[in-house]
Amino acid sequence: MSAVKLEEFRERIRKELDTTVDFWLQHSHDPLHGGFFTCLGRDGEVYDELKYVWLQGRQVWMYCRLYRTMDRFHRPEILEAAKAGGAFLRKFTRVPGAGSGQWKCAFSLTRDGKAVKIQRTIFSECFYILAMDELSRVTGDKDMQLEAEQMMEQLISWVRGDPAGLGRPQLPGDVPTNSMAVPMMLLCLVQQLTEGGGAEVVQKYTELASWCVQQILQHIQRGGTAILENVSVDGAELPGCQGRLQNPGHALEAGWFLLQVSAQQKDEALQRTAIDKFMELPYQNGWDKEHGGLFYFLDVDGHCPTQLEWNMKLWWPHCEALIAFLMAYSHTREPALLHRFSEVFEYTFKNFPDAQKGEWFGYLTQEGKVALDFKGGPFKGFFHVPRCLYMCERILDDMLANKDRAF
Repeated sequence: MSAVKLEEFRERIRKELDTTVDFWLQHSHDPLHGGFFTCLGRDGEVYDELKYVWLQGRQVWMYCRLYRTMDRFHRPEILEAAKAGGAFLRKFTRVPGAGSGQWKCAFSLTRDGKAVKIQRTIFSECFYILAMDELSRVTGDKDMQLEAEQMMEQLISWVRGDPAGLGRPQLPGDVPTNSMAVPMMLLCLVQQLTEGGGAEVVQKYTELASWCVQQILQHIQRGGTAILENVSVDGAELPGCQGRLQNPGHALEAGWFLLQVSAQQKDEALQRTAIDKFMELPYQNGWDKEHGGLFYFLDVDGHCPTQLEWNMKLWWPHCEALIAFLMAYSHTREPALLHRFSEVFEYTFKNFPDAQKGEWFGYLTQEGKVALDFKGGPFKGFFHVPRCLYMCERILDDMLANKDRAF
């Protein structure tokens, strides 16, 4: 594949990122109460005013990352939007938790910031940390950085110590589980908190990062032939549908998380595992050979998954696949990985972008037809699409700047 083709990829990605940013800048901001509307129809109209904390935190992080690292997005309106979103989060998101002196972050809020729902998981807190840390980097506000670090310590305590603060009772039939989402998310936070930091901050999270990697590697099952979403706390396969569940997009995302760690540590064995197990296996098992695209869920034994949307094609697994294969190619220069990227790229850019109204559809049928035409909802916001486009553009920039090493 030639440098010209890589330039074509970059140009399409760059154009799509600009369109996506403009869509959310135009439609998602709440000038009255702050924060962001995420339930946006095809044209960008707001169809529900609930504000989802996962997506509030992600949008603040994404705006700040674009503002801080890409010249064309170093614009006052992007910074002001991020600051307004951060202020909304700090003012309304935290509510008293089940543990003494602990805070939980709400899952959803009313337009003016009243808590509606709390989840008994760590993920609202995770995206609060991402937002506060990244916003502190562009504003210099040390209080935000401190909040991020304090919340991180609380998360570590919940995950590795006493989970009582989550407010989830331990029921007799509930088997403790290693869900891949938890160590993945903690590893993502470690990468965020240590980025650009000195030896002291890196050392602070070194043991946690190693623990996260080992927890993720436990999901390699069936003699190395499958990545399972849930395993026991000691790394054994669980019975039933929960134990047989595969999520190709999630595995691919874990793959590029591990690839980043392998590059930082110069660990060639981990690099090989990330590519062979967390990229190739999910692609081989999850790619729809008839219609193209990645299935959302699969059962490792070939049963029909109980998730009703299992055979749909969703936006975010394809975003993670694009990042994973392009990043893997940039590290190894293995042609097969660039071919994988190209195949995913062709499917993704043919089916998900809305050429008429901008942004991407999120939910397609197995055949690739638009099933739901809204651009944002409780789980789709300003994150997976722009993060994918941003990361791919930067990887391609680097490769094209070093064409002698690109192939």
